[in-house]
Amino acid sequence: MSEPRWLDATQQLHWRAYVDGSIRLNEIMDRDLKTRHGLSTSEYEILVRLSEAPDRRLRMAELAAHASQSRSRLSHTCSRLESKGLVKRDDCPNDKRGVYAHLTDEGFAVLERAARDHVETVRSFFVDVVEPDDLAAIGRAFTAVLKRIDRTR
Repeated sequence: MSEPRWLDATQQLHWRAYVDGSIRLNEIMDRDLKTRHGLSTSEYEILVRLSEAPDRRLRMAELAAHASQSRSRLSHTCSRLESKGLVKRDDCPNDKRGVYAHLTDEGFAVLERAARDHVETVRSFFVDVVEPDDLAAIGRAFTAVLKRIDRTR
């Protein structure tokens, strides 16, 4: 068994800052969305992905990939959104196994209101406190992280 490639002190410092910062930022975004709009961050992300899709609908499998959720978790989340009247699920007409998630007009209206507050939270706690060059570096870094993750799936 080979020895682990331990992080040096600087790497450990940056890694812990990322872990702590991302957890706390996600908690703030989740709390704000729930308090102001009755949505969790995962519900919000599903509404966003559907709003960006053609005809505001995606197959559940594709939505799961875009929203970074397992199909099982996505199904539960969509059930909650359906009970709120924000999403509707329909069978795929040309594939009996396929199911579409469709953003309703009410869901789009809720998303429009939530997005106004959400973007302010993102700006206040992330974009406005990170230098533009660092923000670009974060974007490049996580693009590389996502590519690595996608290659391992």
